[in-house]
Amino acid sequence: MSKTLSQIEAVDVEISVVLGRSVLPMSQLLRMGRGAVIPLDASEHDEVWILANNHPVARGEIEIRDDRIAITVTRPADLYDFMAGAV
Repeated sequence: MSKTLSQIEAVDVEISVVLGRSVLPMSQLLRMGRGAVIPLDASEHDEVWILANNHPVARGEIEIRDDRIAITVTRPADLYDFMAGAV
């Protein structure tokens, strides 16, 4: 049993955080260069999506501590809300 647990603990999981989404015409995307600003459908205090290997697992809040950005997990993710584009 301990061998199985050590194998599970050795698996890498990529964690991503989605701050918001935007839909743009391809022509606008192609014209963007360095310094372009993409407006998102989120406001400053909205919850973010926390993804593990591109799968929504939780919601969270952004925290800024010193010069670092952190995420506090607030609740489990709802896959149906994520697919529907909820923020």
